[in-house]
Amino acid sequence: MIQYNKAELEQVFLVEEGRSLQKAGFINAKQFTKIDTDLKVLKYHKNILIRIGFFLLGSFLYASICGFITLISIDAIDNEYQFLIYLFAIIGFIGTEFLTNQKYYGYGLDDAFILGAQLCLAIAVGISTHGNELTIALLLTFTSFLSYLRYVHLSMALLFCLTSTYSVVFIMFDLGAFAKTILPFTMMLFAIAIYFICKRILHKLTAPFYYKGILLAQSFALVLFYLSGNYLVVRELSSELMGVVMAPNSDIPLAFLFYAFTFLIPASYLVLSLLKKDRFMLWIGLATLCFSIFTIRYYYSVLPIEAALTIGGLALFAFTYFSIKKIKNNTTGVTFQPDRFSQGNVFGTAEILMASQMGLKPETTVDSPMEFGGGDFSGGGSGGSF
Repeated sequence: MIQYNKAELEQVFLVEEGRSLQKAGFINAKQFTKIDTDLKVLKYHKNILIRIGFFLLGSFLYASICGFITLISIDAIDNEYQFLIYLFAIIGFIGTEFLTNQKYYGYGLDDAFILGAQLCLAIAVGISTHGNELTIALLLTFTSFLSYLRYVHLSMALLFCLTSTYSVVFIMFDLGAFAKTILPFTMMLFAIAIYFICKRILHKLTAPFYYKGILLAQSFALVLFYLSGNYLVVRELSSELMGVVMAPNSDIPLAFLFYAFTFLIPASYLVLSLLKKDRFMLWIGLATLCFSIFTIRYYYSVLPIEAALTIGGLALFAFTYFSIKKIKNNTTGVTFQPDRFSQGNVFGTAEILMASQMGLKPETTVDSPMEFGGGDFSGGGSGGSF
């Protein structure tokens, strides 16, 4: 099923691990260069800017091929133009196969062809089915899942998460009014299912090159679970999708539950992330907490924005200060000690920036008038002068 040689993909994973060890200071640059030289087989780019550049180049190449085929065949096809779009999708998949056979992996060119193929396939199916969203979502869920298993592209894992979510939403819409009413709870159950399935797969995973995609799906499940019960999302989607009109001084059903959910879930994410030492969950918890504050201010603006930001900043500063004082000397568990796998010079850089902004002068060293080692005053090797 997988297009690449598994040993070569594992070597890419080992090179990434070697880069992490080199950044953490466990190995030096010479040792990492040897690892990179000995193991690097597939053509890929770690630099995201270079990868974006090749993605744009690949998109231009793909569009040029499709444009040329259109010019030479548009008169013969007449009104059956949707056939051309299916052909463009096939060209995208063929181009992806060709590039992967040439050992391109995450290079940018292969990303352009696989994403272009999925886009053309979605447009073609949409034209053939007169815009049936459920059919498009189900087909893209299937093709993106197979594409991730075959090409191991994170973009396909993300596309699978999005299209599978859309598929569940459209299925609930087709089931009637009651299904729309329980849609938030259905999406919560769907997110829980994704999270625990990914957790189970990670425990039994033997192919390391699938790790990032499964971790992405697990993080997506955390975000989806929160958004499914967020008060702002539920209320606005109820008005937009179900045509619910909120009268003055009225609220959505079970509003108290969604209010509590909006703040309890970010707090739970933060606590669990500290207990499990899960950095991704910590970031998601902080992001969802910020969105929860935005949710409340969207409907209830108690203070002017400048006053709210000032008070919030002071509270955050106080919490951060006392937390650092509490954990800065911990050697285990939650600690403020620098992480060797993160940028080790962050604190030094901050110190330099503070010194430059405050106009501090570097400490100067006063040379001693007593020079040794062939010196003029005393000591071993002193000369004749005093």
